Amino acid sequence: MDKDLMQKLQEISPEEQAYLDGTDSVKKDIYTAKEAFEFDAKLLLEENRLITVRTHSRFMDFPVHRHNYIEIMYVCQGAITHYIDGKEMTMEQGDMLLLNQHVHHGVKRAEYGDIGINFIALPEFFDIPLQMLKEHNVIADFLLNTFRYNHPVPHYLLFRLGNQKAIENLMENMIRSIIEGNPKEDGINQYSMGLVFLYLINHMESLEHNSSQSYKDVVVQATMKYIDTCYRTANLSKVAQDFNLTVSALSRIIKGQTGYTFQEHLMRKRFQKAVVYLLETELPADEIAVNVGYENISFFYRQFKQRYGTTPRQYRIAHKGDGEIRI
Repeated sequence: MDKDLMQKLQEISPEEQAYLDGTDSVKKDIYTAKEAFEFDAKLLLEENRLITVRTHSRFMDFPVHRHNYIEIMYVCQGAITHYIDGKEMTMEQGDMLLLNQHVHHGVKRAEYGDIGINFIALPEFFDIPLQMLKEHNVIADFLLNTFRYNHPVPHYLLFRLGNQKAIENLMENMIRSIIEGNPKEDGINQYSMGLVFLYLINHMESLEHNSSQSYKDVVVQATMKYIDTCYRTANLSKVAQDFNLTVSALSRIIKGQTGYTFQEHLMRKRFQKAVVYLLETELPADEIAVNVGYENISFFYRQFKQRYGTTPRQYRIAHKGDGEIRI
């Protein structure tokens, strides 16, 4: 990030100086006029603005609180530690945390070199980014939750981005624009945030925490459903494309979450179906092999014998009518 901008972000604010001088609790009047610790957009956002940025105040623990706006923290330097639902999460340089207005969280004391930028935005700011996303995905789900008032759901996303220069440049441009206070650039910043979200979708392997459900679990569940319904033609590349993942990244997720590879899951499903055909129809084994996705009949026979210790014909004779389908 630009050195001049970083120098400005590192300047000690009057609030921070008060903490260094001995003030022993957060200056709540900066953030809220309510008794409950709820950060209020009316105190932090200028009138008619949809977004602002604020350097996270250092030198003080922030107890559990919530906001009535959407917060996105981006760590420019050092580390910032949050705790949500008893879970401690330390963000490092390049990491990004998205929090909707229903999340309660606390932040541990940050020191001089720990620079986190809070983007403070009203839900309306995300109209354009949401339009840019178009397809159903985890970020679109997060944004839609920000508009849910009847049944609010706490939702946060933590991305471990590291050295993603494209995202860093976009974040830097937005930070500079908002600090300089040009309201005419709010629209530009909406499109810039939309681009950030599009980059995040292309790096979903960096999503470490999703409060609604682990992203890896979502990927695995979708993959298993895909295998169940499309076992004849299923291939790993199709799932990887749907989730904007590389084939190798998707392979690691599936193996890491289930202990089995995609091909092992697919083979298991195909042979489950093959056994059903053997026991419930009179189809010859060659046709069954093709029906479950194997054009190479010899491969099907070898794998069947390896899995069940017998040929398809012998399996049919031994088990037809016994009411048990072995997998």
